[in-house]
Amino acid sequence: MFAAIKEQHKGVDVCINNAGLAHPELLLNGKTSGWKNMMDVNVLALSICTREAYQSMKERNVDDGHIVNINGMCGHRVITNPDLHFYTATKYAVTALTEGLRQALHAENSHIRATCISPGLVETEFLSRFYKNNPNKAAGAYSAYKSLEVTDVANAVTYVLSAPPHVQSIQRNTKQRDPK
Repeated sequence: MFAAIKEQHKGVDVCINNAGLAHPELLLNGKTSGWKNMMDVNVLALSICTREAYQSMKERNVDDGHIVNINGMCGHRVITNPDLHFYTATKYAVTALTEGLRQALHAENSHIRATCISPGLVETEFLSRFYKNNPNKAAGAYSAYKSLEVTDVANAVTYVLSAPPHVQSIQRNTKQRDPK
């Protein structure tokens, strides 16, 4: 994919990692294949795309690029639905990977920005695929809460891409020690 982007567009200046999927695989008796699939898509693919986007920017001296990870509220709290606990772990990984990326870019003195957008429930095909054997459960989740719309997430992405560079600035105390 990145070779085709390089050929057609010279490279990547902005990467929006938006792939994500879940399977209702419980922690105590879930299928390993479902867990691996979630890790491959939600964590590994995001990391590969991030690496390739960064390399593309670095090769072309793009120092004002942006990597946006679409995460979710599950990346910050564990909800009480046991069907989503493993999925939640993958989203916590996205939170950690985004912060690690931000720190790595800072260490490289790069001005490439890293952003994590974590919406709540968004009305997409996500739940109908997740509960493919129980469509009423998916419909019930969407009717129980006022869901965000896809355009709400797109508007958030548009905002972070158009925000001035100082919006990303993070104060770091270089004398701060790591707690042991």
